[in-house]
Amino acid sequence: MAIENTKSTETLQQTNSYTTKQWLKFLIPSFIGVLLFMVPISIGGKVTIGLGIMADALQGAFSEQIPLFMTVIICLSAAGSILVKLLPEEGIRSGNVVAHLFDVGPFWASMRVLGAVFAVLTLTSAGPSIISSELTGGVVLFDLVPVLMVWFLFASLFMPLLLEFGLMDLIGTVVRKAMYGLFKLPGRSSVDAIASWMGSAPVGVLLTTQQYEKGYYTKREASVVATNFSIASIAFSLVIAKFLSIDHMFVPFYFTVVVCGLVAAVICPRIPPLSKKKDTYYEPAGKQISEDVPEGVSSFRWGLEKAVEKADEVKSAGQVVKKGVYNVVDIWFGLIPLVMALGTVALVVAEFTPVFTILSYPFVPILNWLQIPEASAAAPAMIVGFADMFLPSVIGSGIESELTRFVIGVMSLTQLIYMSEIGILLIKSKIPIHFFELFVIFLQRTIITLPIAALLAHILFF
Repeated sequence: MAIENTKSTETLQQTNSYTTKQWLKFLIPSFIGVLLFMVPISIGGKVTIGLGIMADALQGAFSEQIPLFMTVIICLSAAGSILVKLLPEEGIRSGNVVAHLFDVGPFWASMRVLGAVFAVLTLTSAGPSIISSELTGGVVLFDLVPVLMVWFLFASLFMPLLLEFGLMDLIGTVVRKAMYGLFKLPGRSSVDAIASWMGSAPVGVLLTTQQYEKGYYTKREASVVATNFSIASIAFSLVIAKFLSIDHMFVPFYFTVVVCGLVAAVICPRIPPLSKKKDTYYEPAGKQISEDVPEGVSSFRWGLEKAVEKADEVKSAGQVVKKGVYNVVDIWFGLIPLVMALGTVALVVAEFTPVFTILSYPFVPILNWLQIPEASAAAPAMIVGFADMFLPSVIGSGIESELTRFVIGVMSLTQLIYMSEIGILLIKSKIPIHFFELFVIFLQRTIITLPIAALLAHILFF
């Protein structure tokens, strides 16, 4: 007892020894980060966050110019990747920044070139309509890419407010026991979920990948967080509800989404392939996390100390801004071209081939067993979400049964893994998770959440 009291006293004295400048260095950036990423704001009946307001404003102001601008970026990315391969080793490839942006493997280079071709064809409405159609390349270039561009711009610039100034350390320490008990995850993963919930799922994935590369998540933890906590935002959920004409019951609809998501997040990390991931850290970074609390010290007090220590490590604002700008450029040149290429391919497969319809056949008897009306019409919506999150709603919008539309909407939001956005983010990241594993996790989440969604729909709402 005496030893515990001594530790507690030492910690209290150490916390109280920080200067006002050190406290403000933690408090001000963290407070701004919370306001931008985690505080819901209602504007015009739409729930969003501060980051979303800035993103929507920029997208609204330059909506006509963004597709052309990003097409130029995608083409520069492809041209740079080709040029770097042609230059000698002692040439431009020796530059770290240039090498990181353009010196990629043959597969990723070919995807950049493919993305550039798709972007040009879609922008100019040239070439085969299967590529430039408003259902395929048009969706990616004119709907998806602008959203990703503005969200990643502001998220990359302001995410250091969450990561570098101690907020993650404080929250992680305080909720450590609850997060580990339920999900076998460190406490800081709760911030990823909140960032997705209030903002957008890609922001949550970006946050997760950066945390993994800095040594704060193991391979298993990063895989679990990215595939279970990158939940759809409230704003997007409302869009889905309106599109399916069930927005008049949005509260029970979103309640069902939350229940399904929580159950899946408890079960999926405990079964393969996620349970088989190694609990080792990203090798170049090593383990950089410690959320253990000394005996005799409150979690909040210890979290405050670790937070102020973390903030004090930041030596200049310029260092933070430079890192943010680099992240923006990296995503625009490295990720957006892949979204254009693979997203278009996924939508072509979904819209112009029977692949997803064939794959959906096993769901017809399941839906009948769950007493879901119009099971044959609804079955493709259970599987097509792997290509894009919005496609199930497109299929479900023509279904007469409100109960069926309700279930389809819930499933589209709880399956989480869709290749036009989240899937590409994960495959491109350094998190060790592959295409086949993503498809398996998608099916697992579908099988787990479908009975729950149907049960709640039958018992509570219809």
